[in-house]
Amino acid sequence: MSVFPKGFLWGGAIAANQAEGAYLEGGKGLTTVDTIPHGANRLPVKLGLEKRFTLREDEYYPSHQAIDFYHRYKEDIALMAEMGFTVFRTSIAWSRLYPQGDELTPNAEGIAFYRDMFAECKKYGIEPLVTLCHFDVPMHLVTEYGSWRNRKMVEFFTRYARTCFEAFDGLVKYWLTFNEINIMLHSPYSGAGLVFEEGENQDQVKYQAAHHELIASALATKIAHEVNPENQVGCMLAGGNFYPYSCKPEDVWTALEKDRENLFFIDVQARGSYPAYAARVFREKGVTIKKEAGDDEILRNTVDFVSFSYYASRCASAEMNAQNTSAANIVKSLRNPHIQVSEWGWGIDPLGLRITMNMMYDRYQKPLFLVENGLGAKDEFNAQGEIEDDYRISYLREHIRAMGDAIADGIPVMGYTTWGCIDLVAASTGEMSKRYGFIYVDRDDAGNGTLERKRKKSFWWYKKVIASNGEDLA
Repeated sequence: MSVFPKGFLWGGAIAANQAEGAYLEGGKGLTTVDTIPHGANRLPVKLGLEKRFTLREDEYYPSHQAIDFYHRYKEDIALMAEMGFTVFRTSIAWSRLYPQGDELTPNAEGIAFYRDMFAECKKYGIEPLVTLCHFDVPMHLVTEYGSWRNRKMVEFFTRYARTCFEAFDGLVKYWLTFNEINIMLHSPYSGAGLVFEEGENQDQVKYQAAHHELIASALATKIAHEVNPENQVGCMLAGGNFYPYSCKPEDVWTALEKDRENLFFIDVQARGSYPAYAARVFREKGVTIKKEAGDDEILRNTVDFVSFSYYASRCASAEMNAQNTSAANIVKSLRNPHIQVSEWGWGIDPLGLRITMNMMYDRYQKPLFLVENGLGAKDEFNAQGEIEDDYRISYLREHIRAMGDAIADGIPVMGYTTWGCIDLVAASTGEMSKRYGFIYVDRDDAGNGTLERKRKKSFWWYKKVIASNGEDLA
């Protein structure tokens, strides 16, 4: 018998800004991601260190066409259905519904697009799992209001969220509020549309913005349950525990602090209040959170489940610094000598997934949903014109086994969506050559290619995994 429960949701995940393209079609407005270029200037823009509010003619912006999912979603969803998906995670582009972000009424063309897409999923018996904000903020909200540093964003976001819950009621019942909410600490512009002024306390800006997002998330959760009590709302964490680099007590303490830094947001969203340790963190960083009356009450609207991404575990020591941490990931980590790494330097650690899941369930006592997991790799065609991505199959096999072990440990897990089930633009680097999918998309890092879709070897393997409810991993 499979360890995976009956009705376990199997599928894959994408994000609107990495797949849809059509960046100004259908009434859509410009978003933060649309201003993040490919190439050397990408990182300073993502970190909020370089203001980039207008497009430049000498740069390439991968989100503008991406893989053209906007026009090809029927073809792509049919391929997902062929694999047997029972869940498909995607996001709504906020600026398709509210092009500026602060309008009072939504863009009907944007609503029609997503209704058609979700209906296409339902046609095949696929449940949409929908993220409201996946690293894209309408650009007008950045230039006019300063994005999430401004309390007015709560009103704009909750209006948008209510529109989604009402417009897609009956089509979508699984929702996530903010994708990888903890990434705003590490990549403030791509994470939350934050840009810094010279000399200001960046921690103050980030944690005040976080407070606004946490209030918005709690209100959205409340609205979702009011619109339809059947709605289930989750938070979303960029997951992966920090291991102490050694058993030196200082290393153990540093790892604990790093874990708390990442889990802070989920502590609030899943438990309904600020954790005790936050007071000292804020004091030491010179942060004073400005709250409004009733905020603490609002935060008690906790999520129904905890979703997370897991690609790699991390390593921390008291001697961590810019010179000895890996530049491979936006969340800094020491290289773990006991595990292998991917082509992009991400540690491959299936047991780390089981460790992370046990920690999270011990901490929150809410069902878990693994909504991103996958291996970015360069895929090459063989002489027969096929992609034999055994390295991807191996990675996914071992992580599915680890997830099964966590379920056997007693953890309730709702489902599993692999990241980038179809090749898309990598959020970290803007590359197409960093591929995750079961489906190859003919497009290169410069935006050239036919966009033709082609099944990889892993496509057939994952189809077999789903058909056996995770029992046949060979």
